[in-house]
Amino acid sequence: MKYFSANYILPITSLPIKDGVVKVNDEGEILAIYESKAAELKDQHIEKFEGVIVPGFINAHCHLELSHMKGTIPQKTGLPAFLSAVMTSRSASLKVIDKAMAEADAEMYNNGIVAVGDHVNSDNTSKIKESSKILYHTFVEIFGVEPEEADGKLQEAKDLIHEFDPAHSSLTPHAPYSCSKILLKKFKKAVSDVNIISIHNQESDDENKLFRYKTGGFIDFFKIIGKNPDLFKAQARNSIQSYLPYLPHPNKLILVHNTFTSLKDLDFVDRMGRDIVWCLCPKANLYIEDQLPKVLNFVNDNQKIVIGTDSLASNDTLSILDELKVLHKHFDNLDFQQSIQWATINGAQALNIDREFGSIEVGKKPGLVLLKNMEHFRLTDKVTVQRLV
Repeated sequence: MKYFSANYILPITSLPIKDGVVKVNDEGEILAIYESKAAELKDQHIEKFEGVIVPGFINAHCHLELSHMKGTIPQKTGLPAFLSAVMTSRSASLKVIDKAMAEADAEMYNNGIVAVGDHVNSDNTSKIKESSKILYHTFVEIFGVEPEEADGKLQEAKDLIHEFDPAHSSLTPHAPYSCSKILLKKFKKAVSDVNIISIHNQESDDENKLFRYKTGGFIDFFKIIGKNPDLFKAQARNSIQSYLPYLPHPNKLILVHNTFTSLKDLDFVDRMGRDIVWCLCPKANLYIEDQLPKVLNFVNDNQKIVIGTDSLASNDTLSILDELKVLHKHFDNLDFQQSIQWATINGAQALNIDREFGSIEVGKKPGLVLLKNMEHFRLTDKVTVQRLV
């Protein structure tokens, strides 16, 4: 048994506890949470820290298999150019890929991340996930802009998903610009309503231009990859309003990036009555598009938000704390006690793992993370993370 104390315990689902104490067994299960003067603590050895203890972080969006591409792709090129660079830079030896993934997995663990929503196009990550200290939910992506590809692409994804933990994996369309309507319709029929969907959404203004006017950078991108732009028809509305009706219901939807999601889009989504979670990956947004989502629109509309890191192809770290720092730096009126929920309980709920993760509650095994150098619950560049459990 171990006892951990700090200036504050932040359970997430209840109020902060000043000088609180958390009792944990050797398996990381929370056995009790105490006020500092609780009689049960008499004669117990308590490890005391300066800072705030929070549950382990949930990284709701990552591409672990791209870890070997760190620093190889130019920044601020826009999404179509970024995608082209990824497609031409993915080749590397399995030894190099495996080493980079192992290092990235260790980096996330050391940065206090306990669970990850990870997107894949191959089985490269399957072995490392089996031995990792992190829980992964694997999203097997489906691509296919040509209607005649739909059956084959769907079957490829169905075959690939067998390489991953069936309890923590699901099929998902990659993005609206990479999936035909036929493929989305076949996907809708192929999955059960417990299948979590995690789709890249409005990461670039070029995506909205493609769906609204059939213009923008994706026209040249399709030509470069040998696809016919005429496969797309102008819809006179943003991408999310064009594709969302084709996704299955009542499945949980994690919409990732949302850099160019408008208030009208949020109103449209609200009227659809869907179970939607909005995943923000701010450092990747700055890396690729040099722009952040209109975060306060989501906050003021009471939308459920989670946090992701994206991949090392579009980021220099895999740290949820770093992502939160960027948000607080650019939106200085954000409330940390609200944003820390995005990085913990909201992410756990999005991945259906909140019975074990996301909050410091008796019976859970959420991991414990110490945020050091934090004053008055303000997240500044000085704050660092230390994993305790």
